[in-house]
Formats: sequence, structure tokens, C-alpha cells
Amino acid sequence: MTCQQVVEIITDYLEGALSESLREDLERHLMVCPGCAAYLDQMRGTIRLTGSLTADQVPIEMMSTLLDAFRGGTR
Repeated sequence: MTCQQVVEIITDYLEGALSESLREDLERHLMVCPGCAAYLDQMRGTIRLTGSLTADQVPIEMMSTLLDAFRGGTR
């Protein structure tokens, strides 16, 4: 598995949506790739921190910027 493949499927991994064989491939890669292991830790941290936010805690300007980024647009 390549680092690019890890980035592409990390959300599915965190959600438990990978097949057993793909999950095992990813976990083997994580054991030998400190960069991807750090990326996984960062994603877990982001989920933990953003999961505690409510919509009213995000400034409207930031909400617009985030929505544009998720939609693939730029500001």
C-alpha cells in the first residue's frame, strides 16, 4: 500500500468501513510508515476536536470558507 492510498481510505478506516484485507494492508503500512501513522493520529485528533464544536461556535466567515473548501472551490 502506498501513502497516497492511505490518505484516500483513512476516513473509511476510521469509520470501520474497510474490508478486513484492506484494513490489514493499511495497518501493516502504518507499522512501517511513521508519516502515515502521524497522519492517522492527526485525523483522530481533528475528529475529536471538531466533534465537540457546534455550528453556532463557528464564525459565519469561517463556515463559508470551509464549505467552499469542501465543495472544491476557492476564496
